[in-house]
Amino acid sequence: MSRGPLYQNDYSPQFSGHETFPLRYGWLKKVYDRVAETESDANNRTACWDDDAIARFGVGKNMVGSMRHWAKAAGITEEPSANSVRTTELGRKLFGVGGLDPYMEHPATLWLIHWQLAARPEKTTWFWAFSHYPAIMFERDKLIKHLERLAKDRNWSRVAHSTVSSDVACFIRTYVARQPSGKVGHDDALESPLTELGLIKAIGKKDGFRFVRGPKSTLGNGVFIYALLDFWSRYAKTATLSFEAIAHAPGSPGRVFAFDENDVAGRLALLDDVTDGALRWSETAGLKQVVRNIELDDTTKLLYVPADYGALTAQEAA
Repeated sequence: MSRGPLYQNDYSPQFSGHETFPLRYGWLKKVYDRVAETESDANNRTACWDDDAIARFGVGKNMVGSMRHWAKAAGITEEPSANSVRTTELGRKLFGVGGLDPYMEHPATLWLIHWQLAARPEKTTWFWAFSHYPAIMFERDKLIKHLERLAKDRNWSRVAHSTVSSDVACFIRTYVARQPSGKVGHDDALESPLTELGLIKAIGKKDGFRFVRGPKSTLGNGVFIYALLDFWSRYAKTATLSFEAIAHAPGSPGRVFAFDENDVAGRLALLDDVTDGALRWSETAGLKQVVRNIELDDTTKLLYVPADYGALTAQEAA
Protein backbone atom coordinates (compact mmCIF):
# COMPACT_ATOMS: atom_id res chain seq x y z
CA MET A 1 0.00 0.00 0.00
CA SER A 2 1.20 3.51 -0.75
CA ARG A 3 2.42 5.48 2.24
CA GLY A 4 0.45 8.45 1.00
CA PRO A 5 1.06 11.64 -0.96
CA LEU A 6 3.84 12.99 1.28
CA TYR A 7 5.97 10.08 0.10
CA GLN A 8 5.47 10.65 -3.60
CA ASN A 9 8.61 11.74 -5.43
CA ASP A 10 6.94 14.83 -6.88
CA TYR A 11 5.54 16.06 -3.56
CA SER A 12 6.44 19.65 -2.65
CA PRO A 13 6.20 20.44 1.09
CA GLN A 14 4.62 23.58 2.50
CA PHE A 15 5.57 24.91 5.93
CA SER A 16 4.71 28.57 5.43
CA GLY A 17 2.20 31.02 3.96
CA HIS A 18 0.24 31.82 7.11
CA GLU A 19 2.77 34.45 8.26
CA THR A 20 2.61 32.78 11.74
CA PHE A 21 -1.08 33.75 12.19
CA PRO A 22 -3.61 30.93 12.70
CA LEU A 23 -7.00 31.21 11.02
CA ARG A 24 -9.19 33.75 12.82
CA TYR A 25 -12.89 34.40 13.13
CA GLY A 26 -14.33 36.39 10.25
CA TRP A 27 -11.36 36.07 7.92
CA LEU A 28 -12.84 33.62 5.44
CA LYS A 29 -16.01 35.66 4.98
CA LYS A 30 -14.04 38.88 4.45
CA VAL A 31 -11.82 37.31 1.82
CA TYR A 32 -14.73 35.57 0.14
CA ASP A 33 -16.68 38.84 -0.15
CA ARG A 34 -13.73 40.71 -1.65
CA VAL A 35 -13.00 38.00 -4.20
CA ALA A 36 -16.69 37.72 -5.12
CA GLU A 37 -16.86 41.50 -5.67
CA THR A 38 -13.95 41.47 -8.09
CA GLU A 39 -14.05 38.11 -9.89
CA SER A 40 -15.95 39.49 -12.88
CA ASP A 41 -12.49 40.84 -13.80
CA ALA A 42 -10.40 38.02 -15.23
CA ASN A 43 -7.28 39.66 -13.79
CA ASN A 44 -8.51 40.55 -10.31
CA ARG A 45 -5.52 39.40 -8.26
CA THR A 46 -4.18 42.92 -7.80
CA ALA A 47 -7.62 44.25 -6.87
CA CYS A 48 -7.84 41.63 -4.10
CA TRP A 49 -4.37 41.82 -2.59
CA ASP A 50 -2.94 45.28 -3.37
CA ASP A 51 -1.99 47.83 -0.73
CA ASP A 52 -5.61 48.96 -0.44
CA ALA A 53 -6.38 45.58 1.15
CA ILE A 54 -4.59 46.72 4.30
CA ALA A 55 -7.16 49.46 4.81
CA ARG A 56 -10.05 47.39 3.48
CA PHE A 57 -9.50 44.48 5.85
CA GLY A 58 -8.25 46.65 8.70
CA VAL A 59 -5.11 44.57 9.28
CA GLY A 60 -1.40 44.74 8.52
CA LYS A 61 0.28 43.59 5.32
CA ASN A 62 1.46 40.26 6.77
CA MET A 63 -2.03 39.52 8.06
CA VAL A 64 -3.52 40.19 4.60
CA GLY A 65 -1.14 37.55 3.28
CA SER A 66 -2.28 35.21 6.03
CA MET A 67 -5.96 35.77 5.21
CA ARG A 68 -5.25 34.98 1.58
CA HIS A 69 -3.40 31.82 2.56
CA TRP A 70 -6.17 30.50 4.80
CA ALA A 71 -8.96 31.20 2.30
CA LYS A 72 -7.08 29.24 -0.35
CA ALA A 73 -6.05 26.43 2.03
CA ALA A 74 -9.64 26.10 3.26
CA GLY A 75 -10.92 25.75 -0.29
CA ILE A 76 -12.99 28.95 -0.11
CA THR A 77 -11.04 30.64 -2.91
CA GLU A 78 -8.70 29.39 -5.62
CA GLU A 79 -6.10 31.03 -7.82
CA PRO A 80 -6.34 29.37 -11.25
CA SER A 81 -3.66 31.64 -12.71
CA ALA A 82 -1.02 34.10 -11.57
CA ASN A 83 -3.42 37.03 -12.14
CA SER A 84 -6.79 35.71 -11.00
CA VAL A 85 -8.62 34.74 -7.82
CA ARG A 86 -11.97 32.94 -7.81
CA THR A 87 -14.53 31.76 -5.29
CA THR A 88 -15.09 28.01 -5.14
CA GLU A 89 -18.28 26.00 -5.04
CA LEU A 90 -17.67 25.28 -1.35
CA GLY A 91 -17.07 28.98 -0.71
CA ARG A 92 -20.31 29.95 -2.43
CA LYS A 93 -22.23 27.25 -0.56
CA LEU A 94 -21.04 28.57 2.81
CA PHE A 95 -20.51 32.30 2.36
CA GLY A 96 -22.36 33.36 -0.79
CA VAL A 97 -25.81 34.92 -1.12
CA GLY A 98 -28.14 32.70 0.88
CA GLY A 99 -25.12 30.73 2.11
CA LEU A 100 -25.41 28.08 4.77
CA ASP A 101 -23.28 29.81 7.38
CA PRO A 102 -21.73 33.17 6.41
CA TYR A 103 -20.52 33.90 9.95
CA MET A 104 -19.24 30.41 10.82
CA GLU A 105 -21.71 29.90 13.63
CA HIS A 106 -22.30 26.16 13.09
CA PRO A 107 -19.94 23.31 13.98
CA ALA A 108 -20.57 21.83 10.52
CA THR A 109 -18.63 24.70 8.96
CA LEU A 110 -15.72 24.23 11.35
CA TRP A 111 -15.55 20.51 10.53
CA LEU A 112 -15.58 21.31 6.82
CA ILE A 113 -12.72 23.79 7.23
CA HIS A 114 -10.74 21.34 9.35
CA TRP A 115 -11.22 18.70 6.67
CA GLN A 116 -9.99 21.06 3.95
CA LEU A 117 -6.83 21.84 5.93
CA ALA A 118 -5.91 18.42 7.32
CA ALA A 119 -7.10 15.97 4.65
CA ARG A 120 -5.15 17.54 1.79
CA PRO A 121 -1.38 17.11 1.61
CA GLU A 122 -0.72 20.74 0.63
CA LYS A 123 -0.37 21.74 4.30
CA THR A 124 2.38 19.36 5.28
CA THR A 125 2.27 19.73 9.06
CA TRP A 126 -1.53 19.45 9.22
CA PHE A 127 -1.65 16.39 6.98
CA TRP A 128 1.27 14.62 8.60
CA ALA A 129 0.14 15.30 12.18
CA PHE A 130 -3.34 13.85 11.69
CA SER A 131 -2.44 11.07 9.24
CA HIS A 132 1.07 9.95 10.20
CA TYR A 133 2.04 10.94 13.74
CA PRO A 134 2.54 7.61 15.52
CA ALA A 135 1.20 8.48 18.98
CA ILE A 136 -1.81 10.12 20.66
CA MET A 137 0.30 12.37 22.90
CA PHE A 138 3.03 14.66 21.64
CA GLU A 139 5.28 17.49 22.65
CA ARG A 140 5.95 20.50 20.46
CA ASP A 141 9.67 19.79 20.09
CA LYS A 142 9.09 16.13 19.22
CA LEU A 143 6.62 17.08 16.50
CA ILE A 144 9.20 19.47 15.05
CA LYS A 145 11.91 16.79 15.15
CA HIS A 146 9.65 14.24 13.44
CA LEU A 147 8.91 16.69 10.62
CA GLU A 148 12.58 17.59 10.23
CA ARG A 149 13.47 13.89 10.06
CA LEU A 150 10.78 13.43 7.41
CA ALA A 151 12.19 16.34 5.40
CA LYS A 152 15.67 14.84 5.61
CA ASP A 153 14.50 11.34 4.67
CA ARG A 154 12.56 12.69 1.69
CA ASN A 155 15.41 15.01 0.63
CA TRP A 156 13.18 18.07 0.71
CA SER A 157 15.31 21.13 0.05
CA ARG A 158 15.22 24.47 1.86
CA VAL A 159 13.40 23.23 4.99
CA ALA A 160 14.77 25.41 7.78
CA HIS A 161 14.35 24.63 11.48
CA SER A 162 12.85 28.08 12.12
CA THR A 163 10.25 27.56 9.38
CA VAL A 164 9.16 24.15 10.67
CA SER A 165 9.11 25.45 14.24
CA SER A 166 6.86 28.40 13.27
CA ASP A 167 4.56 26.09 11.32
CA VAL A 168 4.16 23.71 14.25
CA ALA A 169 3.45 26.66 16.56
CA CYS A 170 0.75 27.86 14.16
CA PHE A 171 -0.66 24.33 13.89
CA ILE A 172 -1.01 24.06 17.65
CA ARG A 173 -2.58 27.51 17.97
CA THR A 174 -5.10 26.54 15.29
CA TYR A 175 -6.52 23.77 17.50
CA VAL A 176 -5.58 24.66 21.07
CA ALA A 177 -6.80 27.84 22.73
CA ARG A 178 -4.14 29.71 24.67
CA GLN A 179 -4.88 30.25 28.34
CA PRO A 180 -5.92 33.86 29.07
CA SER A 181 -3.27 35.73 31.03
CA GLY A 182 -2.07 39.26 31.64
CA LYS A 183 -0.41 39.27 28.22
CA VAL A 184 -2.99 37.17 26.38
CA GLY A 185 -6.56 38.40 26.63
CA HIS A 186 -9.67 36.24 26.26
CA ASP A 187 -10.20 37.27 22.62
CA ASP A 188 -6.64 36.34 21.67
CA ALA A 189 -6.89 33.05 23.55
CA LEU A 190 -9.82 32.12 21.29
CA GLU A 191 -8.18 33.38 18.13
CA SER A 192 -8.88 30.29 16.00
CA PRO A 193 -12.43 28.98 15.52
CA LEU A 194 -11.09 25.42 15.12
CA THR A 195 -10.26 25.31 18.82
CA GLU A 196 -13.99 24.69 19.31
CA LEU A 197 -13.67 21.24 17.74
CA GLY A 198 -11.66 19.90 20.67
CA LEU A 199 -9.43 17.78 18.42
CA ILE A 200 -6.24 18.55 20.35
CA LYS A 201 -5.99 19.22 24.07
CA ALA A 202 -3.15 20.60 26.16
CA ILE A 203 -2.00 18.22 28.89
CA GLY A 204 -0.29 18.85 32.20
CA LYS A 205 3.32 19.17 31.27
CA LYS A 206 4.64 22.21 29.45
CA ASP A 207 4.15 22.03 25.69
CA GLY A 208 2.42 18.66 26.00
CA PHE A 209 -0.67 17.85 23.91
CA ARG A 210 -2.86 14.92 22.90
CA PHE A 211 -5.10 14.13 19.97
CA VAL A 212 -8.66 13.49 21.15
CA ARG A 213 -9.73 10.25 19.50
CA GLY A 214 -13.26 8.88 19.58
CA PRO A 215 -16.79 9.88 18.52
CA LYS A 216 -17.44 13.47 17.43
CA SER A 217 -20.97 14.44 18.46
CA THR A 218 -20.98 17.77 16.57
CA LEU A 219 -19.87 16.19 13.28
CA GLY A 220 -22.95 15.55 11.15
CA ASN A 221 -23.43 12.78 8.62
CA GLY A 222 -23.57 15.31 5.77
CA VAL A 223 -20.04 16.56 6.41
CA PHE A 224 -18.86 13.00 6.97
CA ILE A 225 -20.24 11.99 3.55
CA TYR A 226 -18.61 15.05 1.96
CA ALA A 227 -15.30 13.99 3.50
CA LEU A 228 -15.74 10.37 2.41
CA LEU A 229 -16.43 11.33 -1.21
CA ASP A 230 -13.65 13.92 -1.23
CA PHE A 231 -11.15 11.37 0.08
CA TRP A 232 -12.46 8.77 -2.37
CA SER A 233 -11.93 11.11 -5.32
CA ARG A 234 -8.22 11.37 -4.48
CA TYR A 235 -7.65 7.82 -3.31
CA ALA A 236 -9.23 5.77 -6.10
CA LYS A 237 -11.79 6.04 -8.90
CA THR A 238 -13.22 2.60 -8.17
CA ALA A 239 -16.88 1.85 -7.42
CA THR A 240 -15.96 0.40 -4.02
CA LEU A 241 -13.77 1.61 -1.17
CA SER A 242 -12.53 -0.61 1.63
CA PHE A 243 -13.13 -0.08 5.33
CA GLU A 244 -9.36 -0.25 5.85
CA ALA A 245 -8.79 2.74 3.55
CA ILE A 246 -11.62 4.79 5.06
CA ALA A 247 -10.43 4.16 8.61
CA HIS A 248 -6.66 4.18 8.27
CA ALA A 249 -5.28 5.54 4.98
CA PRO A 250 -3.45 8.90 5.10
CA GLY A 251 -5.97 11.69 4.52
CA SER A 252 -8.95 9.44 5.26
CA PRO A 253 -12.00 10.36 7.38
CA GLY A 254 -10.85 7.96 10.09
CA ARG A 255 -7.49 9.71 10.37
CA VAL A 256 -8.52 13.33 9.89
CA PHE A 257 -11.49 13.18 12.27
CA ALA A 258 -9.45 11.18 14.83
CA PHE A 259 -11.98 8.33 14.85
CA ASP A 260 -11.60 4.90 16.36
CA GLU A 261 -12.58 1.97 14.13
CA ASN A 262 -15.95 1.65 15.88
CA ASP A 263 -16.72 5.30 15.14
CA VAL A 264 -16.00 4.77 11.45
CA ALA A 265 -18.07 1.58 11.35
CA GLY A 266 -21.01 3.33 13.00
CA ARG A 267 -20.96 6.12 10.42
CA LEU A 268 -20.69 3.72 7.49
CA ALA A 269 -23.62 1.64 8.73
CA LEU A 270 -25.88 4.70 8.30
CA LEU A 271 -24.86 5.49 4.71
CA ASP A 272 -27.66 3.58 2.96
CA ASP A 273 -30.40 5.40 4.89
CA VAL A 274 -28.75 8.84 4.82
CA THR A 275 -28.05 8.73 1.06
CA ASP A 276 -31.13 6.75 -0.06
CA GLY A 277 -28.87 4.02 -1.37
CA ALA A 278 -26.45 6.24 -3.29
CA LEU A 279 -23.79 4.94 -0.91
CA ARG A 280 -24.14 1.47 0.57
CA TRP A 281 -22.21 -0.35 3.28
CA SER A 282 -21.46 -3.96 2.33
CA GLU A 283 -19.91 -6.90 4.19
CA THR A 284 -20.45 -9.48 1.45
CA ALA A 285 -18.07 -12.45 1.34
CA GLY A 286 -16.06 -11.06 4.23
CA LEU A 287 -15.23 -7.85 2.38
CA LYS A 288 -16.03 -4.69 4.34
CA GLN A 289 -16.49 -1.86 1.87
CA VAL A 290 -18.65 1.03 0.69
CA VAL A 291 -20.30 0.77 -2.71
CA ARG A 292 -21.16 3.98 -4.54
CA ASN A 293 -23.75 4.74 -7.20
CA ILE A 294 -22.93 8.46 -7.47
CA GLU A 295 -20.18 10.58 -9.00
CA LEU A 296 -17.21 12.07 -7.16
CA ASP A 297 -17.47 15.65 -8.48
CA ASP A 298 -17.62 18.76 -6.29
CA THR A 299 -21.36 19.26 -6.69
CA THR A 300 -22.16 15.70 -5.60
CA LYS A 301 -19.86 15.96 -2.58
CA LEU A 302 -21.88 18.92 -1.29
CA LEU A 303 -25.32 17.36 -1.77
CA TYR A 304 -25.66 16.06 1.78
CA VAL A 305 -23.98 18.93 3.66
CA PRO A 306 -27.04 21.23 3.99
CA ALA A 307 -28.88 18.57 6.03
CA ASP A 308 -26.42 19.09 8.88
CA TYR A 309 -27.35 22.76 9.10
CA GLY A 310 -31.05 21.96 9.03
CA ALA A 311 -30.65 19.55 11.90
CA LEU A 312 -28.72 22.12 13.92
CA THR A 313 -31.31 24.79 13.24
CA ALA A 314 -34.07 22.46 14.41
CA GLN A 315 -32.17 21.70 17.61
CA GLU A 316 -31.67 25.40 18.32
CA ALA A 317 -35.36 26.14 17.72
CA ALA A 318 -36.33 23.41 20.17
